[in-house]
Amino acid sequence: MSVVRPLVLTSLLAAGCSVGPNYVRPADPSQTTYVTQDSNSAGHDAASDHTQTVAFGETPPDDWWTLLGSEELDRLVKLALANNQSLASAEAHLQAARERIGVARGAEFPQVDAATSAQRTRIGATVLGSQAKDFPSFSAYAGGVEVSYDLDLFGGTRRRIERAGAQAQYQGALRDAAALSISGNVVLQALQIASLSEQIQVVDAIVADDERMLRLIEAANLAGAVSQMDVLSAQSQTDHDRTLIPPLRQQLDVSRDALAILVGEAPADWRAPGFDLRQLTLQHEIPAVLPSDLVHRRPDIAAAEAQLHAASASVGIATADLYPHFTLDGTIGREGLLGGGPSEAAWNVIGGLAAPIFHGGALNAEKRAAVQDYQAAFGTYRETVLEAFGQVADMLQALTNDREELSAQKRALESARESLDLTRQGYQGGNAGYVQVLDAQRLHQIAVVRARQVVPVRLVHHGRRRRRSPDDLVARCDEIRFDQVVVFTHAGRCIRVV
Repeated sequence: MSVVRPLVLTSLLAAGCSVGPNYVRPADPSQTTYVTQDSNSAGHDAASDHTQTVAFGETPPDDWWTLLGSEELDRLVKLALANNQSLASAEAHLQAARERIGVARGAEFPQVDAATSAQRTRIGATVLGSQAKDFPSFSAYAGGVEVSYDLDLFGGTRRRIERAGAQAQYQGALRDAAALSISGNVVLQALQIASLSEQIQVVDAIVADDERMLRLIEAANLAGAVSQMDVLSAQSQTDHDRTLIPPLRQQLDVSRDALAILVGEAPADWRAPGFDLRQLTLQHEIPAVLPSDLVHRRPDIAAAEAQLHAASASVGIATADLYPHFTLDGTIGREGLLGGGPSEAAWNVIGGLAAPIFHGGALNAEKRAAVQDYQAAFGTYRETVLEAFGQVADMLQALTNDREELSAQKRALESARESLDLTRQGYQGGNAGYVQVLDAQRLHQIAVVRARQVVPVRLVHHGRRRRRSPDDLVARCDEIRFDQVVVFTHAGRCIRVV
């Protein structure tokens, strides 16, 4: 025991020693705004005729989709978060990473194993000399427990636990990113369904208007007021407008199928409900977090920081490998002869030391590589933060631009409608040709469609643009068009329809 006590005392004295760098979180950004000249003006709500403002420093709710005021949409998002298979996979990865923390922590404790053996022995002349021939063979057994303990004087085990914890945080950020992406995609597909349904109604109305005009021209042709050329032109325009409907219906079916997959159902077993953009509500102030808060809320930034933390712990592990490793090994049990022979208790304790002397430079190279990996992770973190700020800045700037675009499209629609009415009146009075009617009708049709699709809906997703892998559950910016809602989320995510 004279050997054990000094080793145990040394381990206790060194219990708080972990070589390598201690992780320090990057400083919060000093910026207080996202663009050079902030404007609180965000968008214009056509239904209530008021200008929305961005409320900086306000924190949106975690269930940000409730800001749209649709109970059906709330139900769908909750259903997707409960049943989506990608989210279930991300949750399983997170649980596995948490279990690996327990694996790493196991090395902090003595490793105890049962051991037993039996043998038949005949001792030779190298042990007994000339008397060996007279010594009989015998059978013996041994049984007990073996104990091994790494004293971890330089913190290699503690750094491995730290790295496992950081890797679990990374998986947690990916899980949060998956949940945010899924909720955003559900909202996006629901709004796409509402937008396409309204576009189909618009085109149906245009076709009905074409058919009504065609009947008038056919009647005028029978009366000899117009030529057959006018009839054919009207028929051609009607047939052309009918071709616009099937692609819209196909897009609607695709969005419905995508929504079914998001909620964890096969398209054959589940049909998406209908949505009406006019039933979605807007709030006057749109909450938007400050840059210093954004870095703690976006899952992509949290994932990048977790990887930075793991890289820091890896430097500590590589550093600890340069120092000696102290171990304690011992056994306790019984040994005896088989067949009723005597048996006795037996034990031993061994203190071990293994110190690297020459490994061809491998250990130092491993540490230098770990340091460079940390530098790379730090660069990735900074780039992720900059991209996040850039995405939010794009959204803030686009809000004002889209409001101006919507205003211009409304004026264009009113002008096209007045022009079409006057041209039709002129055609009926014989003061305009049908070609002029077609031109006016085409301009009106374009204006109507653009009025329904004027504002792009951008989801400022929280992913990185560099690599795409199964772990990168964060989508890049997506874009569709519809015309109603403005929402900021706690993750810097913005669904914007003016």
